Amino acid sequence: MTTTAFKEPVRQAPSGAAARAPRRPGPLRRISLPYLLLLPALLLELLVHLVPMVIGAVMSFKELTQFYIRDWGAAPWSGLGNYRVSVDFDAPVGEALLHSFFVTVGFTLLSVGLCWLIGTAAAVFMQDTFRGRGLLRALFLVPYALPVYTAVITWVFMFQHDNGLVNHVLHDQLHLTDKPSFWLIGDNSFYALLTVSVWKGWPFAFLILTAGLQNIPKELYEAAALDGAGTWQRIRRITLPSLRPVNQVLVLVLFLWTFNDFNTPYVLFGKSAPEAADLVSVHIYQASFVTWNFGTGSAMSVLLLLFLLVVTGGYLLLTSRGRRAADV
Repeated sequence: MTTTAFKEPVRQAPSGAAARAPRRPGPLRRISLPYLLLLPALLLELLVHLVPMVIGAVMSFKELTQFYIRDWGAAPWSGLGNYRVSVDFDAPVGEALLHSFFVTVGFTLLSVGLCWLIGTAAAVFMQDTFRGRGLLRALFLVPYALPVYTAVITWVFMFQHDNGLVNHVLHDQLHLTDKPSFWLIGDNSFYALLTVSVWKGWPFAFLILTAGLQNIPKELYEAAALDGAGTWQRIRRITLPSLRPVNQVLVLVLFLWTFNDFNTPYVLFGKSAPEAADLVSVHIYQASFVTWNFGTGSAMSVLLLLFLLVVTGGYLLLTSRGRRAADV
């Protein structure tokens, strides 16, 4: 009895067709491809940010008033005249700008500090598992998700003198004030602005810190609890040091956003903010579009940009040194 072994027939390449290996992109193409993909974003960045900045810097050296609106290029050059007017703190323009700067610094420090404090407390509290935690997290993020104009206009109605919710609660229900307060004019306007800024800013801090807490191993907390560490000791020795890189970026972003905030005071008070809430952003707008002195307004904008660049560079330098010292 014989057995026949069946073999699979060997397939031969058709005559005249050479097998071609897949072509790999050359090194130059591999290097240039990411830059080509980034090119549209870079062009948009130039059009939206860099080009207006350059134009604004050029305008700061011109006597650009309402007489040259139609042809601003024909405005005469003033050199550093607009800058001298802006930093002459003995004159009305410089004095008003200095006052606005101090108001903005105080407002920014309080707003960033409260946003960070409330966001940190909420993030640490929400780390524990309990019923309804997901719903509470969603409610915390509502102020951040709402459009700025919608949220601030709602606060405008709440701050009304006669029928606002704030006076109704503080005066009519809790009896904390002798009479209804004016929140959108006078000295109280600063506290109204600070309240709205913190209300819509702390959810961002909460969101960033919640994401940062996810990277802290739970074993550290368990080991600390076994060693007898309390809640405050665990927060001080584990949570805050672990969140230091996140906090460094978070504080810088909150500072830049708050210092440059224009939408909140503009919607809350209109074109002319009260003296107690005269932020630099609104002050520059008034100097440019209310008094029609675009040269001086542009000079103030350039000075603000330089100040923020110096503060940001100093902050990054200090934090990088602190990070290197901690690593050593």
